[in-house]
Amino acid sequence: DKTVSLRKDLSEMHEWITQAEEEYLERDFEYKTPDELQKAVEELKRAKEEAMQKEVKVKLITESVNNFIAKAPPSAHEALKKELDVLITSYQRLCSRLNGKCKTLEEVWACWRELLSYLDAENKWLNEVELKLKATENIQGGAEEISESLDSLERLMRHPEDNRNQIRELAQTLTDGGILDELINEKLEKFNTRWEELQQEAVRRQKSLEQSIQSAQETDKTLRLIQESLAVIDKQLTAYIADRVDAAQVPQEAQ
Repeated sequence: DKTVSLRKDLSEMHEWITQAEEEYLERDFEYKTPDELQKAVEELKRAKEEAMQKEVKVKLITESVNNFIAKAPPSAHEALKKELDVLITSYQRLCSRLNGKCKTLEEVWACWRELLSYLDAENKWLNEVELKLKATENIQGGAEEISESLDSLERLMRHPEDNRNQIRELAQTLTDGGILDELINEKLEKFNTRWEELQQEAVRRQKSLEQSIQSAQETDKTLRLIQESLAVIDKQLTAYIADRVDAAQVPQEAQ
């Protein structure tokens, strides 16, 4: 009988909807690794696509029920119409929930990838700082050369805080939702420790270079005074030689 066949189709669709809800929407998900999160995103995309494909089935059932109601006696209308309405409502709710959860998880995955991107950029900058600190560790030369190294280090340390702020915000967003919290906390602790250590080392190196510049300037000043003094003595002695003055006549200059 046609009613039995229609009810069977309605029941099968109800069963599929219930199963999809239990499988993708009712379970408690925990994402402790990026692989788990990525797998969940892919599974939910497939579930959303599968639900969209069921739209054809729901339309066929709707047409079949409406056609049957149009020809069947009124006594058969109400129960079937009610079952159809429940099915359509349940199906639309399932699609809406799947779309919402899929969108949320895709945003979470994008947030994780963005966090990794900012961490990578900041770690590359920290690598540059590390190399610069090594290059200025035992720098030799005069005040000008040391000053150039100090300027170069100071320029590098004028690094904007934007990326670090983004890292904090993205990490907070993910960990607040319990997503990859252990992994993120581990990465952030490692990054922040390295950042603080290199910042402190850079401050110490800047002070050291400033002191080296001061010492070099004092040395340069002393050498200049000695050179000026030697030039005066050289000029005087040259004049004595030209005038054939004997050393015994000028004992202080002779010494």
